[in-house]
Amino acid sequence: MKHIKRTAAAVALTASTLLVSACSSSPTPDTTQNAADGKPIVNKENWPEKVPTSGLTKNLTLPLEAYMASYEDQVTVEQAANDLQQSCMKDYGIDLTLPRAGANPPPSDNDANIERRYGITDRAAAEKYGYELPPALQEHTRQTLRDLSDVEVEILTGHTKPEQPEAADGTKAGQPVAGPGLGAKPARAQYNGKKLKTGGCIGWSKDQLGVQAADPISVAELAGDSLLQSMKDDEVINAVAAWSSCMDGKGHPGLADPYKAMDQGVTLDGKPSQESIALAVADIDCKEQTDLVKVWFGVESAIQNKQIADNKSQLTGVKEQHGKEVAAARQQMTASAQ
Repeated sequence: MKHIKRTAAAVALTASTLLVSACSSSPTPDTTQNAADGKPIVNKENWPEKVPTSGLTKNLTLPLEAYMASYEDQVTVEQAANDLQQSCMKDYGIDLTLPRAGANPPPSDNDANIERRYGITDRAAAEKYGYELPPALQEHTRQTLRDLSDVEVEILTGHTKPEQPEAADGTKAGQPVAGPGLGAKPARAQYNGKKLKTGGCIGWSKDQLGVQAADPISVAELAGDSLLQSMKDDEVINAVAAWSSCMDGKGHPGLADPYKAMDQGVTLDGKPSQESIALAVADIDCKEQTDLVKVWFGVESAIQNKQIADNKSQLTGVKEQHGKEVAAARQQMTASAQ
């Protein structure tokens, strides 16, 4: 079970990491032209489903998902913040177009990553892509953000432009404008007689939407703990063992758990091979034959229900805060559209 614990923690955090990278309110410059080739920069058809509609996790939602922000809601808050930041910069006479939110969606709607939480679960996808993500989710739509002057960085962020480490060839890396960074100092007090916002236009936009720096309790952390706890349950241990035996019978020996199969099946170039597809299909067939996903989901759901009972007031606060932020963001976007 040692290998399961190590890889499972990584799987549990995958969606969270992708959401953060795809939905950050701190833009960074990108000098590469948008590669959409006439396609919309934000294509909602590629956004993850809120609840799986196919595969072994079809219609399954873990209890803690009720307290997690969906990808759509995160994009709504980010885009509203971007709109406010652009408006704020315009008040200082600066035209700035920030990247559109939602251009590069993650494979899962929230931190639960239910579609791959117990390994791959969709046979139709496995037959096409093995353990890889669909091509649409492997593409990256790049959006340009012009290099900002020193004063523009100060107005936007509330601090001076950070120093940039030199690359091996002696050039400077791309210019970040988000966190304070190396050598950054507080911004000047005013620009052209107009006082700068506390925290810059980014900080002001968050204040306008009521965005808090951090939740009082990390729902993703609770979800990670519930996954680790579930793997110590005898029901799950027995179901994993049955799955492993099934895989052995299908000509794939030595796989102690579904995460080991994922490790083995992922290809270096991101393109599925016949071998990886065969492994993926067998993986899912054995999950179905042993009811592994059903068993695992049931055990973890019980654990999460206890977590919710033990942390009810804090989790209710998190949910309410998410709701306030999204409501404020929608109101702001409606006002901007008028």
